[in-house]
Amino acid sequence: MVQIRLLLVLALGLTVKVSGQELQSRVSIIANKVSSQVDRKIFQTLQGGLTNFINSRKWTSDAFATSERIQCSFLISIDQDLGNNVFKGKLTVQAARPVYNTTYESPLINFQDDNVVFKYVEFQPIEFNENRVQGNDPLVANLTAVIAFYINIILGLDYDAYALRGGDLYFQRAWNIVNNAPSARDIAGWKSFDGLRNRYWLAENMNNNRFALVHDALYAYYRTGLDVFFENEEAGRNGILNALNYLNTVQTENLNSMIIPFLFQGKANELVKVFSKGTTEQRSRARELLSKMDITNMALYKTL
Repeated sequence: MVQIRLLLVLALGLTVKVSGQELQSRVSIIANKVSSQVDRKIFQTLQGGLTNFINSRKWTSDAFATSERIQCSFLISIDQDLGNNVFKGKLTVQAARPVYNTTYESPLINFQDDNVVFKYVEFQPIEFNENRVQGNDPLVANLTAVIAFYINIILGLDYDAYALRGGDLYFQRAWNIVNNAPSARDIAGWKSFDGLRNRYWLAENMNNNRFALVHDALYAYYRTGLDVFFENEEAGRNGILNALNYLNTVQTENLNSMIIPFLFQGKANELVKVFSKGTTEQRSRARELLSKMDITNMALYKTL
């Protein structure tokens, strides 16, 4: 995948410096709901620590050029102070993938995790060991386990978008985190019984052969779809339509799975723009498929 990224950069005539980090992340923490008795400085320190943790850590064995670093963001919205430096909140994760020959970045992930509980004492080390995900204190380890989980999901999606099944290693690492996740009272999202839309089911779907066509769809959507759109819109639309057909097959064979709505979050406007100038047949087929798979945005797709 990185070789393909480098070829794209060279094709654009850019001079780059190779670096070790893979991510260019923005971390934000909102704690307006937390009691004023809690020193707000702790959240500023945590924000800086997490930013350094994400952007400075080596997450892959590949060398990324500075211009190749994946643009992403992590927004932690803290809803409750549970006492003893334990907090509960939500995490919104976003990441994008550049489209060849354009300045446009296509959303890879736009997801909100509603079950993030963690313990943080100001200036405590922010660490993660994939061989010992539980750490010494599950509540302390849970925050970095959650962050590392979504980083591997981001990497898996990004690699899949450049090479067929290119993201397998990172989806497997995400699954390893799930299987060895911190466990304690108030910690949720790692188990199958914690709900139908959580970390367990996301990793399970990305690693289960029943959903193999999802990986074909990701590759088709980007490499045979958006990446060729600048030079040949007709071919690009057909590539994306093929991706939608793959996803439709997955949904038909796996009703109520997590992965289909997960992949469509943040994509509706992009898809409408792609097909708005297509042929009557392309618009009709896209409208049919999208209205079935992304019901939340059905009204928008009806404009096609």
